[in-house]
Amino acid sequence: MKKPQPKVDLAAEEVVLPPYAHQVGQALAVLMAELGLAGHSLSLIFCSEAKIRELKLHYWDEDSATDVLSFPSYEPGDPFVPLHLGDIWINVVAVADQALAAGHAEAVEACVLAAHGTYHLLGRDHQTPEEWQGFEAVQRRILELREQSG
Repeated sequence: MKKPQPKVDLAAEEVVLPPYAHQVGQALAVLMAELGLAGHSLSLIFCSEAKIRELKLHYWDEDSATDVLSFPSYEPGDPFVPLHLGDIWINVVAVADQALAAGHAEAVEACVLAAHGTYHLLGRDHQTPEEWQGFEAVQRRILELREQSG
């Protein structure tokens, strides 16, 4: 019997799906499997800076743009984790700006943000140095997976 695989649904809102989207989705699916999320899914939505600003204002009452937002489909801490974990929104303008500033490809930056958003979907935060180490580890791992897949 075939083992269930993680699924990453790709979408774009107010932008064209970026050329690196499928590569990010593939690396993220492998990362999800490594995190024990086989059979689960999430939506990865690439959006404009205006759209992410609108979402942040609506849900957090903050009138500013950010690079990534996560919307879990369950309350973290619930004993039951649904098959669809939630939605990750990635600001393509922030991807371009942050990639340029860091001196790496946009696909690299998008992978880091996708991994970061996934960790938030799992109820993780980064308020302490120990929590931040977990985020850094999962971000490094998705970059390794991206390199392995070419």
